[in-house]
Amino acid sequence: MPLLSCTDITLDLGGRRILEGVNLEVGQAEVVGLAGPNGAGKTSLFEVLSGRQLNHGGDVRLDGVSIRKLPMRERVERGLVRSYQRPIVPAALTVGETLKAARKAFKPYPSRLRLEWAAEFVRLRAHMNQPTASLETLERRKLMLACLLVRDPKIVLLDEPASGLTGSEIDEIDLVVRKLSQEFGIAVLLIEHRLELLAMVSSRVLVLDVGSIIAEGPPESVFTLPAVRQAYFDIPLIDVADVDLMAV
Repeated sequence: MPLLSCTDITLDLGGRRILEGVNLEVGQAEVVGLAGPNGAGKTSLFEVLSGRQLNHGGDVRLDGVSIRKLPMRERVERGLVRSYQRPIVPAALTVGETLKAARKAFKPYPSRLRLEWAAEFVRLRAHMNQPTASLETLERRKLMLACLLVRDPKIVLLDEPASGLTGSEIDEIDLVVRKLSQEFGIAVLLIEHRLELLAMVSSRVLVLDVGSIIAEGPPESVFTLPAVRQAYFDIPLIDVADVDLMAV
C-alpha cells in the first residue's frame, strides 16, 4: 500500500480544466520527482494533495485512508507537509521565533529537542536571534524546511526547493532530500525545474503536461521519451547524459 496516492484528480479553476485524471503513488521513504513545463499543473496538484484546494474531483489517500475532505491542518497532523515555490518567511520574527512558532502551531507540541534536531538536520547556519528578513535564499529555504520537519512528517511535498540557488547550494538540498528518505524513512514528492537534481535523487519521475501525466519511470528513461522532449525539452533525441540540464 502506498503512503500517499491520488486517483483520477480533476481540477477546474476559472472555467478552465487545470488537472485531468491525474494518478500517482509515493511509497514510504521513496523520492518521486514531478517534472513538466510551466503551466503544466504541478503546483496545482500540490494544492490538491496538501488540502489547500478542496474543490476537485477524484480522491487523495494517506496511509490508505481518504483525506479528500480534510483541510490542510488536519493533513499536517496526519503527517503530510509541503513547501512553496517562494521561501517567504515572517519578516517580523527572528529565526528562533519562527521555529518556535512552528513548534507551537498546534498541539501536541513537539519537544524542544525535535526543534533543535530539525535545525541541525538541514544545517541551518543562521543564528537564532537573526531577523529572518536578513536571510539569503538558501537559509530561508532551510528555515522553512526545518519548520516542516519539526512536525515529524511522513511525507514532504517540496515545490522547487532549488529555485534561486547556486550549484553548491543545490548540493546541500540534494543531501537533505537523500537523508530524509534514506536515514529517516520520510517520503518526498519533489517538483523541480533543475532536472539534474531530479535525476540525482528520484527513484521515479512523473511528467505533467497540460494537466495530465504523460510519462512515468526512472529519470534516465523518462527524460529521453519523445513525448517528454516535445512537451518539456523541445530538443532532438540524444543521450540524456549529453543534455546540459542546468540550462534547461
